[in-house]
Amino acid sequence: MDFAYDETTEDYRKRLLAFMDEHVYPAEEHFEASYRGDWSPPGVLEPLKIEARRLGLWNLFLPGSHGAGLTNLQYAPLAEITGRSPALAPAALNCAAPDTGNMEVLAEFGSPEQRERWLAPLLDGTIRSAFAMTEPQVASSDATNIGTRIARDGDEYVITGRKFYISGAMNPNCAIFIVMGKTDPDAPRHLQQSMVLVPRDTPGLTVRRGMTVFGYDDGDHGGHAEVDFDDVRVPVANLIGEEGSGFAISQARLGPGRIHHCMRLIGMAERALELMCRRALDRTAFGKPLADQGVVREWIAESRVRVEQARLLVLKAAWLMDTVGNKGAHTEIQAIKIIAPATAEWIIDKAIQTYGAAGVGQDTPLARLWSQARTLRLADGPDEVHKRSLARRELNRYRSGR
Repeated sequence: MDFAYDETTEDYRKRLLAFMDEHVYPAEEHFEASYRGDWSPPGVLEPLKIEARRLGLWNLFLPGSHGAGLTNLQYAPLAEITGRSPALAPAALNCAAPDTGNMEVLAEFGSPEQRERWLAPLLDGTIRSAFAMTEPQVASSDATNIGTRIARDGDEYVITGRKFYISGAMNPNCAIFIVMGKTDPDAPRHLQQSMVLVPRDTPGLTVRRGMTVFGYDDGDHGGHAEVDFDDVRVPVANLIGEEGSGFAISQARLGPGRIHHCMRLIGMAERALELMCRRALDRTAFGKPLADQGVVREWIAESRVRVEQARLLVLKAAWLMDTVGNKGAHTEIQAIKIIAPATAEWIIDKAIQTYGAAGVGQDTPLARLWSQARTLRLADGPDEVHKRSLARRELNRYRSGR
């Protein structure tokens, strides 16, 4: 495994680092000052998108002809950089969830007509999208639990159910939902689900309410919503892939999505460590700088060790995804999903402690960073589910010999 940056990655890094310094970080102050709490995207975002596109920093996440053509290993250090300002940078580069995962689904499983109608404008950044899987009535960490019904009626599917924490749904530019539900409840457990495309303006689709995350509206990510599907009808042509393939598609979608989150979490941890060090050098308590206090030095040292460990594991997972595929990297993807959010959360927490009261307010990005890191211990599967699966795979290595 060689994790040195190749020429392409280094070129993108230089341009992206300059973009962050010249445009993104200065916009953060305006972002907080103009915060409206109404789930609308921040006003500073559109100029950032225009500039990012001009600089060729657009759709970096998507391999192949649809995107920049980067490998996972090439994209990892770029996603890490955007993670230093997760409220602005990913969306500015058209690399924000849930659109990234939805574009990957359409690119890999969508029909030519679906790609033309929905993927093209998503790649262009003229619309946003939502992914509707999680439900309030069931433990959605087990996706086979979902109860939303997708019933065939002639040339249409009829969708009935309720979803919540549906990412992207509150964005006024959200034009399309990818909805997961059951087309055949009597089929084998992992073949009951399907995915269909539901335009935002389809009769029967009702956004009941926006849902906050630790008090934040997450408008920069399109917000989250509780959504009703009351006899929603869409053409059969809106089915993604085949009936019964929904669970498999969801797993294919979540693999890259998980590593993208983890890449950005490394950047969040680095930003927090940087802020912690600056604060420790600038602040004096009990007659000497915080940097000379033993407990603060311990936090800083431990933070550096933890972030380096997490980064190496993320890079290994990216390398395996490139060389042996997502299935071959399954163990490492689960491992990084366990460790990266916990690592970032721990480091951000120590940075907040170093700042004292200032760390929990709007004058630093730390409170928002912490809320995002803590949320990612739940998003795309909670820690416990990944630990359960990872332990089972580890134990299976020894069962065959017994």
